[in-house]
Amino acid sequence: MGDDSEWLKLPVDQKCEHKLWKARLNGYEEALKIFQKIKDEKSPEWSKFLGLIKKFVTDSNAVVQLKGLEAALVYVENAHVAGKTTGEVVSGVVSKVFNQPKAKAKELGIEICLMYIEIEKGEAVQEELLKGLDNKNPKIVVACIETLRKALSEFGSKIILLKPIIKVLPKLFESREKAIRDEAKLIAVEIYRWIRDALRPPLQNINSVQLKELEEEWVRLPTGAPKPTRFLRSQQELEAKLEQQQSAGGDAEGGGDDGDEVPQIDAYELLEAVEILSKLPKDFYDKIEAKKWQERKEALEAVEVLVKNPKLEAGDYADLVKALKKVVGKDTNVMLVALAAKCLTGLAVGLRKKFGQYAGHVVPTILEKFKEKKPQVVQALQEAIDAIFLTTTLQNISEDVLAVMDNKNPTIKQQTSLFIARSFRHCTASTLPKSLLKPFCAALLKHINDSAPEVRDAAFEALGTALKVVGEKAVNPFLADVDKLKLDKIKECSEKVELVHGKKTGLAADKKEFKPVPGRTAASGAAGDKDMKDISAPKPGPLKKAPATKAGGPPKKGKPTAPGGTGSTGTKNKKGLETKEIVEPELSIEVCEEKASVVLPPTCIQVLDSSNWKERLACMEEFQKAVELMDRTEMPCQALVRMLAKKPGWKETNFQVMQMKLHIVALIAQKGNFSKTSAQIVLDGLVDKIGDVKCGNNAKEAMTAIAEACMLPWTAEQVMSMAFSQKNPKNQSETLNWLSNAIKEFGFSGLNVKAFISNVKTALAATNPAVRTSAITLLGVMYLYVGPSLRMFFEDEKPALLSQIDAEFEKMQGQSPPAPTRGISKHSTSGIEEGEDGDEADDAGNDVVDLLPRTEISDKITSELVSKIADKNWKIRKEGLDEVAGIINEAKFIQPNIGELPTALKGRLNDSNKILVQQTLNILQQLAVAMGPNIKQHVKNLGIPIITVLGDSKNNVRAAALATVNAWAEQTGMKEWLEGEDLSEELKKENPFLRQELLGWLAEKLPTLRSTPTDLILCVPHLYSCLEDRNGDVRKKAQDALPFFMMHLGYEKMAKATGKLKPTSKDQVLAMLEKAKANMPAKPAAPTKATSKPMGGSAPAKFQPASAPAEDSVSSNAEPRPDPKKAKAPGVSSKAKSAQGKKVPSKTSLKEDEDKSGPIFIVVPNGKEQRMKDEKGLKVLKWNFTTPRDEYIEQLKTQMSSCVAKWLQDEMFHSDFQHHNKALAVMVDHLESEKEGVIGCLDLILKWLTLRFFDTNTSVLMKALEYLKLLFTLLSEEEYHLTENEASSFIPYLILKVGEPKDVIRKDVRAILNRMCLVYPASKMFPFIMEGTKSKNSKQRAECLEELGCLVESYGMNVCQPTPGKALKEIAIHIGDRDNAVRNAALNTIVTVYNVHGDQVFKLIGNLSEKDMSMLEERIKRSAKRPSAAPIKQVEEKPQRTQSISSNANMLRKGPAEDMSSKLNQARSMSGHPEAAQMVRREFQLDLDEIENDNGTVRCEMPELVQHKLDDIFEPVLIPEPKIRAVSPHFDDMHSNTASTINFIISQVASGDINTSIQALTQIDEVLRQEDKAEAMSGHIDQFLIATFMQLRLIYNTHMADEKLEKDEIIKLYSCIIGNMISLFQIESLAREASTGVLKDLMHGLITLMLDSRIEDLEEGQQVIRSVNLLVVKVLEKSDQTNILSALLVLLQDSLLATASSPKFSELVMKCLWRMVRLLPDTINSINLDRILLDIHIFMKVFPKEKLKQCKSEFPIRTLKTLLHTLCKLKGPKILDHLTMIDNKNESELEAHLCRMMKHSMDQTGSKSDKETEKGASRLDEKSSKAKVNDFLAEIFKKIGSKENTKEGLAELYEYKKKYSDADIEPFLKNSSQFFQSYVERGLRVIEMEREGKGRIPTSTGISPQMEVTCVPTPTSTVSSIGNTNGEEVGPSVYLERLKILRQRCGLDNAKQDDRPPLTSLLSKPAVPTVASSTDMLHSKLSQLRESREQHQHSDLDSNQIHSSGTMTTSSSSTANIDDLKKRLERIKSSRK
Repeated sequence: MGDDSEWLKLPVDQKCEHKLWKARLNGYEEALKIFQKIKDEKSPEWSKFLGLIKKFVTDSNAVVQLKGLEAALVYVENAHVAGKTTGEVVSGVVSKVFNQPKAKAKELGIEICLMYIEIEKGEAVQEELLKGLDNKNPKIVVACIETLRKALSEFGSKIILLKPIIKVLPKLFESREKAIRDEAKLIAVEIYRWIRDALRPPLQNINSVQLKELEEEWVRLPTGAPKPTRFLRSQQELEAKLEQQQSAGGDAEGGGDDGDEVPQIDAYELLEAVEILSKLPKDFYDKIEAKKWQERKEALEAVEVLVKNPKLEAGDYADLVKALKKVVGKDTNVMLVALAAKCLTGLAVGLRKKFGQYAGHVVPTILEKFKEKKPQVVQALQEAIDAIFLTTTLQNISEDVLAVMDNKNPTIKQQTSLFIARSFRHCTASTLPKSLLKPFCAALLKHINDSAPEVRDAAFEALGTALKVVGEKAVNPFLADVDKLKLDKIKECSEKVELVHGKKTGLAADKKEFKPVPGRTAASGAAGDKDMKDISAPKPGPLKKAPATKAGGPPKKGKPTAPGGTGSTGTKNKKGLETKEIVEPELSIEVCEEKASVVLPPTCIQVLDSSNWKERLACMEEFQKAVELMDRTEMPCQALVRMLAKKPGWKETNFQVMQMKLHIVALIAQKGNFSKTSAQIVLDGLVDKIGDVKCGNNAKEAMTAIAEACMLPWTAEQVMSMAFSQKNPKNQSETLNWLSNAIKEFGFSGLNVKAFISNVKTALAATNPAVRTSAITLLGVMYLYVGPSLRMFFEDEKPALLSQIDAEFEKMQGQSPPAPTRGISKHSTSGIEEGEDGDEADDAGNDVVDLLPRTEISDKITSELVSKIADKNWKIRKEGLDEVAGIINEAKFIQPNIGELPTALKGRLNDSNKILVQQTLNILQQLAVAMGPNIKQHVKNLGIPIITVLGDSKNNVRAAALATVNAWAEQTGMKEWLEGEDLSEELKKENPFLRQELLGWLAEKLPTLRSTPTDLILCVPHLYSCLEDRNGDVRKKAQDALPFFMMHLGYEKMAKATGKLKPTSKDQVLAMLEKAKANMPAKPAAPTKATSKPMGGSAPAKFQPASAPAEDSVSSNAEPRPDPKKAKAPGVSSKAKSAQGKKVPSKTSLKEDEDKSGPIFIVVPNGKEQRMKDEKGLKVLKWNFTTPRDEYIEQLKTQMSSCVAKWLQDEMFHSDFQHHNKALAVMVDHLESEKEGVIGCLDLILKWLTLRFFDTNTSVLMKALEYLKLLFTLLSEEEYHLTENEASSFIPYLILKVGEPKDVIRKDVRAILNRMCLVYPASKMFPFIMEGTKSKNSKQRAECLEELGCLVESYGMNVCQPTPGKALKEIAIHIGDRDNAVRNAALNTIVTVYNVHGDQVFKLIGNLSEKDMSMLEERIKRSAKRPSAAPIKQVEEKPQRTQSISSNANMLRKGPAEDMSSKLNQARSMSGHPEAAQMVRREFQLDLDEIENDNGTVRCEMPELVQHKLDDIFEPVLIPEPKIRAVSPHFDDMHSNTASTINFIISQVASGDINTSIQALTQIDEVLRQEDKAEAMSGHIDQFLIATFMQLRLIYNTHMADEKLEKDEIIKLYSCIIGNMISLFQIESLAREASTGVLKDLMHGLITLMLDSRIEDLEEGQQVIRSVNLLVVKVLEKSDQTNILSALLVLLQDSLLATASSPKFSELVMKCLWRMVRLLPDTINSINLDRILLDIHIFMKVFPKEKLKQCKSEFPIRTLKTLLHTLCKLKGPKILDHLTMIDNKNESELEAHLCRMMKHSMDQTGSKSDKETEKGASRLDEKSSKAKVNDFLAEIFKKIGSKENTKEGLAELYEYKKKYSDADIEPFLKNSSQFFQSYVERGLRVIEMEREGKGRIPTSTGISPQMEVTCVPTPTSTVSSIGNTNGEEVGPSVYLERLKILRQRCGLDNAKQDDRPPLTSLLSKPAVPTVASSTDMLHSKLSQLRESREQHQHSDLDSNQIHSSGTMTTSSSSTANIDDLKKRLERIKSSRK
């Protein structure tokens, strides 16, 4: 049992994997309980078991496995993550459960499989089960079949795919195992239950006995449609509905289901396609032409056998069809005709839609063959044509069928009508639109009056069928003239008709009716019918608006007075009301008089024809009044106009009367119900008067009124014919002018262009120039609506005239037609416009195309020509093609019948000679234009082969093919192309060219369509394979096309289609679908809006304004139909890609101003964070590309849409670069005002700018760079830090531009890179720039290398990533580059590193080839020789580092003083910060020049800011405290712009002029002493300290050695500096801001100062040194403990390394370290141990133990040990966790040392007292023995005894006693004299008094070895007084000291000075310990700055400092100055020595 107890303790998931079966059993049981308890399906608990479920089901122990299966079942049922396990678990079930003997196991296995199906994983389960069918173990096979059967039975055939199961059925029936055969039989029965007879064909070849058994079983099955009993999770609500309905006994759903389910599986789908072309007899084509009919019969019989295969493989059947067609058409033997017809039937049935391309050839032949009387021939032909009809659409064959309708042979007429009737049965209201119905009805109406009864009956049947399909409303308009008897006969036939979809008339027909609404318009467009305008009264139009109406009847337009639209006799008017009045009979003059007399005053009628004009005038006035008062319904319009026309009528001679008359006509037309009958009475007269000077305008007004009443098209036609039937040229020209205006007012809808064109041609030929001019003007207006095609009709005019026409067209180009203002209000209500216009559009579109007579060219396409085209010799082939081109050119417009030409041309499309292929494509383009919309019948046999040519490898051939396809699509619309499988077959071909061109074409066309055929779904699987194509372009095009496919198919269908993909592919595709879903354009309205603008000169635009004044309400007219002329609205409308429709230009200009007022960047809370998450989670593309692909641009556009103003986004993503410039200008303007917005969208702005880097336009690039400079300046002011995401998506692209050939651009880019270092750590920039050095562009390599050098120079070696070694090796590779500039840059960079790091460089670089090494050494030598030249050269080379060139560079110099700080800001915001940089240079440069020239006292020429009456500073001396504040007000003035002012003052601290420096220091001290102001210094501390130690260095190196300088000046400066520092280091928050590097340099400076013997010789020198002592203590205590410890370690290391350094220096550094060690117990928690240990590691690496032991002093090693020991004591074993920052721990002994210490401390007693711990924190090595302690005390007493170190010794002793109160110092005192003992005691007491009593800080910690033994208290109080700012009572001596210091500070004498010692003596003092040269210090300082900034992720320096001061900061733009300065300092130093 011992075992048991072990596993019982384990967690459940571990038990489940245990090797003991009991443990597993127990685990499964517990898991089961857990699973049952978890309520939340998304609980994280589920995920724990994700990997175990497979083990649950495949357990090797049968008992345990059962429990595992139970648990697995519950898991699958409840866990949301279960789906991830489908594949592995089901395969486990199949292989390890289905073979179990226990029935329970099998049942559970099956249940698990079914449960997976329920959670939507059906496909994966089915896949595994089908694999199981191949298993050798029959048990498994049986169980798999059983599972499939149950799944099918429960879930139904929608979920379980039957095709793969049916495929394997025959094999299962052949199995040797009876159990498998029986199970196969059961599943066959189950499948039959779902798909009925569709199962028979696939099983026709199984054993006949088995088939018979099956048949018996099948018969027994219930006939009702099966319903699924179990549903997927997503369908479970359906289940609930179903139950309700069943309980209610409702069967409706059943019917619906039946409708949905039964046609779902098509037997055809389940079959394997058979390839028959290769199986044709070899001599078939010869035999079929043989003279003997028997041979022909043999050939046909062979074909008949082959085509009996129910499904045939697609291929090129053109020749076979041609042969069969010939037999049907020409063969004299009727038996063979029937046989050939049967073969055609077989082909049509086997190929289905793939046969569609041949339908057009065969249909006319079959229909004409109906002249045969023999029943079997007729039957065979009927079967053939019915089968063929199913492969195509009525639309496609309508032309051929209608042509045969006029045949004289009654049998042909009868059979054609019957065929039409049968075809109609297959149609629905949507596939039988009005445009198609009209010509058929017209033809059938002729037949119902035929003399032959059989023809009449057939016609009745066809019309009856149409009536049934589309409903009465749609057909009635065509039956207006049919008498009642015949109408009844039609209705009677319609009742008898059984539609194909008849079973579901109730529900399904309605469904069908409504579903394809969008298709309706599409279809009608495709109909290509020219007479549409005649039948536009009722129409099956916008069902969307009125879903309640029945099959074809949408609401009527206009007034309710037109019920059912009867009596519309096919006229063109649209007004329901007119429908009645149209029939208004012409009244006799008597009736008219009678009617008029009722409404007119009697006198009026009498004097109408008076001879006195005045009477006539009065009569007219009365007439007018009467008309004005009349009511519309009572006004007898015809009677009134008849009265007006009565003699003298229109011959009226008095113009006043005539004007009145015309005015009254207009009134009547406006106010009454004016009919065309009335119009005809007056129009003639109006036309006659239109040219009259006085009455012309009234005549035009009246005409316009009539046009409004009777519609413009009719009026215009009448007016034109009247005008041109008379001779008066004035009337003609004015009529044309009126028409021009009328078209603009009414729109172009419905005009009869034909009539106009002939009239215009007449007018153009007129002799009168006015008529010609008017005609040309009218053409111009028509051009607006018709487009360029209008010119075709006038090409044969004289050149002079043609040029006038062209000029007029030119004027109109680009204009959009005005919105109609008249002719709409009365006739339309908004609800109907869409549909109406759709129709209008139709006819208008085709109108223009059909105006010219079409030539029949089929007779010219002779067999000789065809054989020529197919000749073997290419030259002859070319001749043939030239002939064809000639024929088409000559004919211009041709009829659709072109004989054998299509086949001949098709052959040439794959000609081996590419020139001929191109020529063929050109001919096909011509053909499309010449044939117009009728070309659509050739799409399948000629259009699709053109698409194949898109796969050609030659670019120009592909381009030609694309142009041809577009020309065709323009004529045919897209429907024909998308129907059937042809397109998907093309896409299936794995030709990258074909795929990318085709997808590109589809992406362009699909968005313009309102609807697409369902066959589009066939392309989807191939689209998915394109998404993963090897070729990048194909993938990109596929991604572009994805949203447009989705727009038509919907997300669900597309997602479902991914089911067949591999899991990995599926996930990828689904992710893309999600993305596309977001970008999916809106469907119907989008394209139409787009049309209104581009269609300026394009055909479809002519019907644009027909319906509504606002472009929006045109929403559905133009675009839905893929109409002729559509796509080429000069190339624009077809490209109206997505929903962003462009509006009419005039509109936008109005809108622009309103829109642009708001902010351009909208702040979206957390928007940026969300975008980063999306990018991390791969929801969007990562911004990473070599050139930006469209999907990136689209993605950015989408992301921007939420946070960038719409109008700006349009500018930003415009195709024209000038818009980008505009956008940039706006962004620059808004930069300052919208900081938040800019920062919120920064990632997007930067990404957009990277796109601009790829533009070729320089102006955009320059503008972008200008913006970037301003942007980064702003960001650094805002102290913003770039995120990783922003940096990685921007910097690499910026670096690309550094290699631009143009200098200006390179400079700008470098300037931007410099500024970037302020917002992004230089060390992170480094790798990006490093990457840039790998570029192929040598300029870029060189620039990047140079930039790297600058980074190292500015920030030290720490920027080199990943390590300096690796980085330098990379850089060194470029020394051998083939490009000179790159070599030089690489050498310079390494020299820079050499200057910083010395010979260590060679180690880091590693091995270089000899040649490279010699070049490098040579370069280093050269650089050493001429240090003075370097900085100047550098400034010249890289002006961009110091300043960005700018127009207002000198602005600062000119500004008046008080304006200073604001100007600084202004300048900064205006142009980066050039002037700031310049000031910096001026600061330092001037001083240094003066010093170099040694010109006595230096006067610095400063900007005037500092002249704030600074004389006041000297007053405070009189009364120290208060008056010193006199400076304060001035400082306050400057405080307004604190940052820049502080920067400026700090810059002066380092000034070479002592007074300037003192003034600056005083001002800063003033700030530091006031708590409320001290904060202002925050962020400037490093900068201030740098300036300070530079000043210290300047004093040390220059001033002290300067004979001419008064030494008290120097002391005064020292006092100020030290006083300032003490103030600073008392404010802890500020002190902590000092970074490591700066502290290191500061300590270096202070210790150097303490050791400066020259100071000691001065009178006040001791005072200075004591102050420094105190300052050092402050620095140690108050600074950031990590930084100061680190600084001291580095300093110690440097001082031990430097040979020149004095041992004293190192000793002092170590004493500081001991002091730090003593502080450790209190500070340990605030220290970053990792960093300290890293520093110790580096120290130990440089100084291994052996090396340390060689040192003269033992202090270094003891110091190090003490430090480590203390750290170990305080942290314990945890210390070893803090070695994280050390890359290679083996490089030093640190780790080993720590381990030893840990072990040692463990060996000693377990725990130590607190006191001991505290001791551990002392500076002693606590492990040492008592002897060691004694040594230490002896050391202290030795110091006390020595003259110099008394003070230090006493202090140390005091500290020691205080820390170890029990320490025994008695032995040491015993042996000494009484005087010494009392001296020590007194000294200790004094120290105690001073420290304890006054709460003082310890004054000295043995730091100053130069201190003399004087009366001890004095120095103490002195020092303390400096530190004391809280004014306690201290005593006079304190104040005296303070006064001294203040006097010094303010430059007043304290006492007489001794004579200054001669310079020589000063120089003979010990050399300065140069630990690191000032250059090194600057470098290390800068590198540390960088480091500290990165550590705190917010800049330690206020980034503003850079703009206005010259201090050394992280600003890379001041790097050059630093270099300059360093070099100068070096020079000065060397000259002084």
